[in-house]
Amino acid sequence: MTVVRIALANIARAATADGSVDAAVAAVEGAAAREATVVCFPECYVPGYRWPGTDQEPPDQAFLDEAFSFIAAATARAGITVILGTERVTERGLQITACVIDPDGTVQGWQDKGQLDPSEEPIYPAKGTHRSVFTAGQLTFGVVICHEGWRYPETVRWAASRGAQVVFHPHAHVAEPGSFRPTTFADPANTFHEKAILCRAAENTCYVASVNYASAGSGTTSAIARPDGSLLAYQPYGVEGLLVADLDLTAATGLLASRCRSFDA
Repeated sequence: MTVVRIALANIARAATADGSVDAAVAAVEGAAAREATVVCFPECYVPGYRWPGTDQEPPDQAFLDEAFSFIAAATARAGITVILGTERVTERGLQITACVIDPDGTVQGWQDKGQLDPSEEPIYPAKGTHRSVFTAGQLTFGVVICHEGWRYPETVRWAASRGAQVVFHPHAHVAEPGSFRPTTFADPANTFHEKAILCRAAENTCYVASVNYASAGSGTTSAIARPDGSLLAYQPYGVEGLLVADLDLTAATGLLASRCRSFDA
């Protein structure tokens, strides 16, 4: 049995961009103290996801560069791998992305969000054009961001078919007026989102680790699905904290992902 411990940073959205950096550093240190190999943050945690209609500081690449350096230094001190949900200012506009930082503080790579929800496109017009798999010691993993994992199963299958034992799913979800407020994971009365996490794992025989902000009343929370589609662990709704779990990588065979056939039209 090969066991890897992961952590999901189920923490509240910071009030300011500077606050998001401080909170991220604290979560990295907390994950290291609990001996996690990897910690993953929600979508755009630094500087904060830009929900339509909310006030937020304008995009600032200089701030982001400084923030990345600060968090990379904390990562090196902690000696773990970090998946930081963030944004980048590009020639094509603002882009949702995840930065994978190695235990020595160097950037292993980026996973840009390629499939956006229609409501995001006016705010984040730049779409990703490629996918990657990453490593952390014995662990191979992929990253799919929010809408990609909910609505586009092929993004998870892409990673699993290339050896990913875990697919991390940073997302951003808050309570909506009049929406169902769950207390148990994948409640039949709730929306499809949490059930999709279980399906993505079962479809591909891999773990899926989905991480949200700690948001009271949100219809989703942070959770980890086993390769057979059963629930390994979830964070109580709206409660801040690190969701930490040990994964048996021998169970993540990727069998069903590898057996997927393509057909001619």
